[in-house]
Amino acid sequence: MSDHIGPPHERGMFVKEAYLHSDVGRAPAEATGARSRVIDTVFAEALSDELSGAYRLAGYLLADAAEAQDAVQEASVRAWRAWSKLREQEKFHSWFSQILVNVCRTKLRKRARQRTLDVDELDLEGADPFRSALARDAVGRALSSLSTELRMVVVLRYWGDLALAEIADRLGIPIGTVKSRHHAALQTLRRRIEPATGGIK
Repeated sequence: MSDHIGPPHERGMFVKEAYLHSDVGRAPAEATGARSRVIDTVFAEALSDELSGAYRLAGYLLADAAEAQDAVQEASVRAWRAWSKLREQEKFHSWFSQILVNVCRTKLRKRARQRTLDVDELDLEGADPFRSALARDAVGRALSSLSTELRMVVVLRYWGDLALAEIADRLGIPIGTVKSRHHAALQTLRRRIEPATGGIK
């Protein structure tokens, strides 16, 4: 399997949607309460640089635009509240990414307790952009067959462009666990995709 699953044009395809939802960027300011409503300039700039990528990553993890927006908004609030604890601001990207992944993981675990709608069942005319994109792609459709743990590793590896060691850091698990989940995920995807496509290159 190649290191870049999905159509090449997917990279950045949801940048516009991320910025259309301007309340995501305002979330930290609205959540400060007694604290100043003026977002620290450094934090605001750092967060702005992350929004489009964060929205895209959350969208592929959750396969739902509304939930992705909520996840980025919640992660933004958490980051703002913990901003003073970040000693090395140049590490904002990995720090914020870890917060976002934790938020998405919680949402996925809650969803796992309910019936998950397979992406093949979706009405593409009315589906949101993330669901539509996944449904149009063989690998995207196959993602619905993965458990939460396996799905997160695959999305972070191929849509988030993270190395396995970085995934281990984001998820707070041993690199060996990431490798085994990555292998299991690829095996599951192959079993689902090969009958329809003739194999994964």
